[in-house]
Amino acid sequence: MQINTICVCGAGTMGSGIAQAAALAGFYTILYELNPAVLETAKNNIEKNLSLLVEKGKVTPGEKEQVLNRFQFTGDIHSCLADVFIEAIIEKPEAKIALFNQLAEINHSECVFASNTSSLSITKIAEQVQRPERVIGMHFFNPATIMKLVEVVNTEFTNEQTTQIVTELAKQMNKVPVICKDAPGFIVNRVARPYYIEALRLAEEGIPVEQIDTLMEASGFKLGPFRLMDLIGNDVNYAVSCSVYEQLGKPERLKPSSIQEQKVKEGKLGKKSGEGYYKY
Repeated sequence: MQINTICVCGAGTMGSGIAQAAALAGFYTILYELNPAVLETAKNNIEKNLSLLVEKGKVTPGEKEQVLNRFQFTGDIHSCLADVFIEAIIEKPEAKIALFNQLAEINHSECVFASNTSSLSITKIAEQVQRPERVIGMHFFNPATIMKLVEVVNTEFTNEQTTQIVTELAKQMNKVPVICKDAPGFIVNRVARPYYIEALRLAEEGIPVEQIDTLMEASGFKLGPFRLMDLIGNDVNYAVSCSVYEQLGKPERLKPSSIQEQKVKEGKLGKKSGEGYYKY
């Protein structure tokens, strides 16, 4: 199947980043978002990001205009007609299932539905969507415009054609696809849990977060765990920790931290809220 149009659903930080990467790769890109203010912010941020690329000499002013001309920003689901859909909406399975089924009603039967979820079971989403063989995980990492890795997550329903389409799409978007099976945390989030949780344990014991970050960055990590959690969003990071913890039978070593739980309750989500473990 030739991919001409990609529709990204959800215009938050991740969704707008995925949409920008798709448009830069040459695809006509629809960015769908129900909240007009969020959609307008995403549009403005994409324009600013492209202007920065022009300033850095990575794209020409003409190329910037071409990329912007590939975009359609909409809050009308009936305008969402595409070959591949990538959802980056709220981390609630019922919302993702309902969205995919709505889109299935108005699109051709071969379109692919990819979920960017970092914590939910793709299998449980797929089994409640029309034609589950075309449902797959396409897990990007933040910031989606820069990070190369994309986890391509197969379920027991996913057919070979769907896997091939999404794998090739990731390559066309200048990403590095890694195919994996649906499992708690997939690969990266499963492996990364101790990085966050052990750092939080140290913070609970009174070691300053700045010190932990500085030491980890001096050891070769690009970002310390607390700066990284602030970038990802403490709400998202905590939700993933809770999900992996629950799905693996609540092992003590993966128990989510009360410090992070409190940050979420206080709305200190990180960069996107202006404050997390640091102030922005």
